[in-house]
Amino acid sequence: MKKTFQLHVEGKNPERLLEAIKHEIRQYLKRERRKPLPAQADFWDFDCRFGLSEAAAEVIHVGAFMDRINEAAAAQAPAFYLELLAKPAQRSFVPRASALDDDHED
Repeated sequence: MKKTFQLHVEGKNPERLLEAIKHEIRQYLKRERRKPLPAQADFWDFDCRFGLSEAAAEVIHVGAFMDRINEAAAAQAPAFYLELLAKPAQRSFVPRASALDDDHED
C-alpha cells in the first residue's frame, strides 16, 4: 500500500475520517497477513515509511505508524503519506542472558 491520505475533506467530520483511514490500514494489514506464506518464511513483515508527503517520507517501525498518524492529525496536517509493503520474513533466535544462570553461580 502506497497512499496519500487526506485528513481534511469538505463535508466530512475529521474525527470520523481519521477513524475510517485507520480502519482501512488495519484491514490492509489483516488481508496481507492472511496470504499464504512462501516456503522458509515464518511471518509477514512490513516495510513502513511515513511522512507528510511522499518525498519527505522516512522509514519507521511498523508499530509506530498509528502514533505518527495521530500526531499528524493533532498538528492539523492536510494529508500524510503511508507506505506499507509486505515481505516474508523468518524469525531468528536471539539468545538472552538468563537471570537463572546468574543466581546459580554462587
